[in-house]
Amino acid sequence: MISKPKRKRFKYIYGPVSSWRLGRSLGIDPISSNKKTCTFNCIYCQVGRATKFSKRRKIYVKTEKIIDEIKSLPHLKIDYITFSGRGEPTLAKNLGALIKAIKKLRKEKIAVLTNSSLMNRQDVRNELALADFVVAKIDAPSDRLFNLIDKPMRDIKFGSIIEGIKKFRRIYAGRLGLQIMFIDLNKKITIEWASIIEEIKPDEVQINTPTRPNKTAPLSKKEIVNIKNQFLKISSFRGNLVLVYDSCRKAVSPISTKHALKKRGRGIERL
Repeated sequence: MISKPKRKRFKYIYGPVSSWRLGRSLGIDPISSNKKTCTFNCIYCQVGRATKFSKRRKIYVKTEKIIDEIKSLPHLKIDYITFSGRGEPTLAKNLGALIKAIKKLRKEKIAVLTNSSLMNRQDVRNELALADFVVAKIDAPSDRLFNLIDKPMRDIKFGSIIEGIKKFRRIYAGRLGLQIMFIDLNKKITIEWASIIEEIKPDEVQINTPTRPNKTAPLSKKEIVNIKNQFLKISSFRGNLVLVYDSCRKAVSPISTKHALKKRGRGIERL
């Protein structure tokens, strides 16, 4: 009897998954720890509570280990290679080195999903600028809501995050998206929201709600559409508005095991 070849187990890359904003997205987890390491404890996070709070950048996974997995990929249809995973990807000190190395090997565009907490740092901005698409999260238009929803480390301030994104916008030649995760707490559209977005001038605004399993209920499609309509009434922003419920999903053939996807909170993938 001919035995089947063993399926390679990928430790640091996962997917591809069908992403509502990135098409066929192959994920890279540069933190890759059993402990969620982050700067926030967002109340809607599908990965769960951060078991390790940190804003110190370090190398969690050696660059060559991730690149070895990239080199061993089978033939796949991929639209984006996306840095995400179990924690804040900009905590990885070798993020820039990874982006440069992957661009030498692969033709696909590279995206980074960040909670924006470290974008006030010049080294982080310089490394993010190497990516083709950066999705920066802003879940609140004020300090009060920021602390209620994102539950940041004590010394991370809302104002410094906004300033960091503005500085990044000035140097960045790629595509910048702002993601807003709407829940009951922040669904009222205000002038504060509009002014922040108009000042940053992103290429697109992603109107999201927590559709993956967690303790925070998602808003309905009707509520999400209403948020879009209210925003258009009070804002001069006329860039692309992307709604999570309007996405067209692409078929994918994951190389990851179900366990690997579940470990990253990807039971129902909406990267």
